[in-house]
Amino acid sequence: MRTRNKPWAAERLADYPHYAVPVPENVKGNWSEDFGNHNPLHIEVGTGKGRFVTEMARANPDVNYIGIELSESVIVTALDRVIEADLPNVKLLNINAEDLTAVFEKGEVHRVYLNFSDPWPKNRHEKRRLTYKKFLDLYKTVLPEKGEIHFKTDNQGLFEYSLQSFSAYGLLLTYVSLDLHKSDFEGNIMTEYEEKFSNKGQRIYRCEVQYQ
Repeated sequence: MRTRNKPWAAERLADYPHYAVPVPENVKGNWSEDFGNHNPLHIEVGTGKGRFVTEMARANPDVNYIGIELSESVIVTALDRVIEADLPNVKLLNINAEDLTAVFEKGEVHRVYLNFSDPWPKNRHEKRRLTYKKFLDLYKTVLPEKGEIHFKTDNQGLFEYSLQSFSAYGLLLTYVSLDLHKSDFEGNIMTEYEEKFSNKGQRIYRCEVQYQ
């Protein structure tokens, strides 16, 4: 779905530097100081409109959350949600996922969430998938030893591809559900896409993997 361009988005983001960090490279290695505590840091790569990261921050006040989104016109909606929630443990970064190592030190991130990422179904676009080995290298660089990725999607093809990609990389599969909403998994927080797809009766796939 094409996102409507919002030419005012950059100015809106600039008005709230406490939530939408303007130059995250300057905070690299110092995110604990920026949040004002030494709680674990979890990031969502591709945060979209911010429902998941905001509700996770609300449910887990002892964890710091950062939502990462490339599109200004999308993340500005997440900003509105974060402002309304007024939570001290959530921030947003308007950056490309390829720039993770420019804004986080090794081991500074404790968990990575990938929710309903673009499946990029054509073979020639494989390298754009957020579970492609190039991105797994990036996550490994910012995560500690035995760091985790939690992944959700409605796309069976992407899920199967991702399981193969994780396996080929040597990641340990610690949880898998082929139908999340019919499983015994507790504490699930839905994204906007998840609610939309599940309401249509579509199956939601979820897995957790760990670096070794």
